[in-house]
Amino acid sequence: MNYYKILEVDRDASPEVIEKAYKTLAKKYHPDLQESNMKQKAEERLKLINEAYEVLSNPDSKAKYDATLKQSEVSEEDFNKISEENRNLYNEINNLKHANNYNNNYDNTQNNNNLTEEEIRRQQEEYQRQYEQQLEYENQIQQARQKAYHDAYIQDLKNRGYRIKYKKTPKDYLKNFIALILTIAILFILWQIPFIHNFFIKIFAENPIIQAVINLFK
Repeated sequence: MNYYKILEVDRDASPEVIEKAYKTLAKKYHPDLQESNMKQKAEERLKLINEAYEVLSNPDSKAKYDATLKQSEVSEEDFNKISEENRNLYNEINNLKHANNYNNNYDNTQNNNNLTEEEIRRQQEEYQRQYEQQLEYENQIQQARQKAYHDAYIQDLKNRGYRIKYKKTPKDYLKNFIALILTIAILFILWQIPFIHNFFIKIFAENPIIQAVINLFK
């Protein structure tokens, strides 16, 4: 049960926002304001709203609840690690299954005395080709299923109020650095265009607020 989701607020919401959300929802779900067939559901909803507000409105109980909630968070790295282990296990089982089928086909071919050595060799190659194609196909299916499950799982965590920790990689930092360099280069090029240069100079000269902000950085 996620109290933040019940009150429809973010985990960083201030006490004022939490209180305002509580009052709004308490009024919305007050049993006296509901139709007769909705009173019971409204009472149950209001009970949860009161419970959530009782916890989140108190700094001590809120801190304890946040700590408990954080322990239940799943990082992107841990989830990917578990998914990778499951995928490897799935592939190992399939490899054993197909290897057994291949060996059976191989034995059947060897036991067929009516085939020439060339025909036996071709059948063995065909079995091997089919085996490899089947492995590749099942691996693609597994990857697609794994991605769909991963995306659905992450979205479900977000919907329930969990925060997903994404670990920055060197590639991410490189992308940010390149984006920064490109932005600076574009601004520099624009600054060299006379009418754009004069336009910003005019704005700077006529706006004391902008002058004050820029002077802070000088």
